[in-house]
Amino acid sequence: MTDDALQHTHLDGIADYTHALDTLCRLAQHNLYLFEMDYDGLSFNAESRYETLRHFLLANPANRLFVLAQDTHYLSTRCPRMMMLLRQFDNRMFIHQTTTRNQITAPFCVADNAHYVRRFHFDDPRGLMAVNDPENARALESRYMEIWSDSHPAISTTKLGL
Repeated sequence: MTDDALQHTHLDGIADYTHALDTLCRLAQHNLYLFEMDYDGLSFNAESRYETLRHFLLANPANRLFVLAQDTHYLSTRCPRMMMLLRQFDNRMFIHQTTTRNQITAPFCVADNAHYVRRFHFDDPRGLMAVNDPENARALESRYMEIWSDSHPAISTTKLGL
């Protein structure tokens, strides 16, 4: 099998899904789009995930990390490593909160218009990881951008004051 061969892997639980997220973060070379309900229980405060995302953002000043959540409370209060990344890369990492809560039922993440991880529903730990599937990755990224355009910035490192 060549490096650019299409690969689909079925995910049977949260452990598989979390491992697939780690793989997707490592595969990202330019843009990484993450969408979850709240990121709780998915290792977004783990040191290894922090190092992977930090390496991604340091690799190229053009790299971008987009984080979208239906609820950002967990990220802002229980993920200090994600907040450290946001402070360090506030011009290349963005955290938004959705405003169309009832219309979105399945989380997904996309890297570089080529790879993605998705679950079938927020309440269902089963899902799919696809590597080198640009057609479906582009469709998911397009959906992501629709949701993003209807979201609002939720966490900022800017301090207001006089």
